[in-house]
Amino acid sequence: MLIRVADWERIRSGEVTLQFRRWKRPTVRAGGTLRTSQGVLAIDAVDVVSRVTRVEANAAGYPTVKALMSSMDGREGALHRISLRFTGEDPRAELRASSDVDGIELAEPAVALLRLIAANPGVRAQDLASSVGREKAPFKADVRKLKAKGLTESLRVGYRLSPRGEAYLRSLDD
Repeated sequence: MLIRVADWERIRSGEVTLQFRRWKRPTVRAGGTLRTSQGVLAIDAVDVVSRVTRVEANAAGYPTVKALMSSMDGREGALHRISLRFTGEDPRAELRASSDVDGIELAEPAVALLRLIAANPGVRAQDLASSVGREKAPFKADVRKLKAKGLTESLRVGYRLSPRGEAYLRSLDD
């Protein structure tokens, strides 16, 4: 679930507590969390709704219901109301900055993927996947596993190794 950059500070402060999306199938679920580079959000509720009140539009960061609804023009699917709150910073940020690689064990395919990213920072996922004969979706899933260990980080386009990822590769070469 993408969040507008303009909403992040207001979500952090608790001013924005709702988001609305048109989805064929929800991408988040009640009781779950959404870990992003901006922080971690708790997803308290996900409900299909048929209308939005002015109070709800304001809680989603919009001045009017019309402004909120126009932000979803052209999108298909049922209207979902997502209740959320900021719960803290992205725990991966501290992990990425660490040079502690104790306890990290990667299988050879994951090490090869780490080396591929190291050699090609900022390259689109589709291009990286194609370069090794893989489909983009499973490739990105494998990169997310490295990211969860604090070894890589996403750029606006592509990826790069984190300091921890660089330390891990150095430890293999030693």
